Amino acid sequence: MNGLAVGCIYGLVALGFVLIYKATELVNFAQGDLLMLGAFTCYMFVVWYGVGYWPAFALAIALVGLFGAALDATVLRRVIGQPQFAVVMLTIGLGAIFRSFASIAWGSEIYTLPTPFSAKATRIAGVTVSHEYVSIIVGTVLLCALLYVFFTYTRAGVAMQAASQNQLAAYYMGIPVKLMFSLVWAISAGVAAIAGVLLAPVSLIDINLGFGSIPGALVGGIVIGLIELFSGVYLPQGFKDVAAYVVLLIVLAVRPQGIFGALARKKV
Repeated sequence: MNGLAVGCIYGLVALGFVLIYKATELVNFAQGDLLMLGAFTCYMFVVWYGVGYWPAFALAIALVGLFGAALDATVLRRVIGQPQFAVVMLTIGLGAIFRSFASIAWGSEIYTLPTPFSAKATRIAGVTVSHEYVSIIVGTVLLCALLYVFFTYTRAGVAMQAASQNQLAAYYMGIPVKLMFSLVWAISAGVAAIAGVLLAPVSLIDINLGFGSIPGALVGGIVIGLIELFSGVYLPQGFKDVAAYVVLLIVLAVRPQGIFGALARKKV
């Protein structure tokens, strides 16, 4: 159940990537930071202002979604058609700005988001199942079903698909392509916010919630490259294609927090 829940969060983040890339051919490296902003926004409403969990959840989705649309209209739309390197650097820079803003607004401490599912569990066939993990899985399934219905059966969803497949043809057919792109960014940011709120109770909230380790990524890439090289030379034929995955599984089992990751502990 825990693995399914974490996999659902990865799936939601990937879904946000795909929505934006399919529509605009932009790669948004700030998607994880939008996840972090969603978690912090919900935490702010629940803990600071005493808003109920579900209204705070809805407000976080709406605000981060509107922020995503505004981001497209004011910044990201201007780099469409530019080299991918410029887009990558822009979104990486935006992610750094988002983390700096979060650090100023909410501080660098680690927070816990209280939810209706906190500290609740059910034993099924001798296995303890946390309600928080179940809520992540159920929430992901419902969101995916809702998005499927939206993109398949609504005029706006079909128009977004048309704009993503052929912008010029969609424009000639009277579809407001720029508005569709802003809606895609809003949906993608909203999905990231949902992922952040769902993940927050199990992962805790800090400014690095949606941001991986750059040194870890660098070292990991170098290690994978060396493993593929040496396994191709010293191991029997065919091992080169699976050696990296075997090492990945070992690392996930031994250090699931990452090569340079740190475990967060909380006293209650």
